[in-house]
Amino acid sequence: MARLASLSTPLAGPRAGNVNYLGAARCRRRFELYYPEGFEDETYLVAERSYKERATLEWNQELGPAAFRKLLARGEFRHIADVAVRVESRTNLLFSFEKMALRDAVKTPAGARLFATELYAFLYGPGSQQRKFNDWLEALRDLPQLRSPVLTWPMATVFGFIARPEKHIFFKPRVTQRAARAYAFDLHYDARPSWAGYQQLLTFAAVIRRDLDRRPGFKARDFIDLQSFIWVQGADEYGG
Repeated sequence: MARLASLSTPLAGPRAGNVNYLGAARCRRRFELYYPEGFEDETYLVAERSYKERATLEWNQELGPAAFRKLLARGEFRHIADVAVRVESRTNLLFSFEKMALRDAVKTPAGARLFATELYAFLYGPGSQQRKFNDWLEALRDLPQLRSPVLTWPMATVFGFIARPEKHIFFKPRVTQRAARAYAFDLHYDARPSWAGYQQLLTFAAVIRRDLDRRPGFKARDFIDLQSFIWVQGADEYGG
């Protein structure tokens, strides 16, 4: 049986729970099979990190806090929605049916307004992270749904991850569940997006950060590195 050790200090997000050292070592070795230098590996930077960083840079240039506020004040809700859709479309984070659902949801003036105002509140507004996340879920639930549901885990987490990867992580359910099993971490997965489920993901990421932090080349810069580590554990392209 794997030896467990209690994590006594929080790192990012909620307080991390127990660590399964055998699972942690196994997952780290799997990552090293593809990227021997860890998060500093040149191939990793090209294959996994660079396009996500580019999306964050583009987002901050066009929808950083000050620019976003000005667009809201001018009532340019459709422009905000169009920029968000465009920036996300240059990544492979959402499935094609999710991208289509998002485009459909913001086609109407009411949909674009709801999306833009609630997205700003989620990313940059005052209040607790829990309240803002729950309000964002409610907004996604209220958006028009023509072909596919808008309220999914990827949709709920993709814009926080793109805009503020120092604070938010992206949740791809199947891949993340595979990674959690490999890590021997109990994710308590529920297909319905919720704050409790997001807290569990943040805790999983905190555990990974804690385990990797002292390893050469594995000091995570932000949630881009941690999400990429999870991706390598569970994605089909990596034999997950």
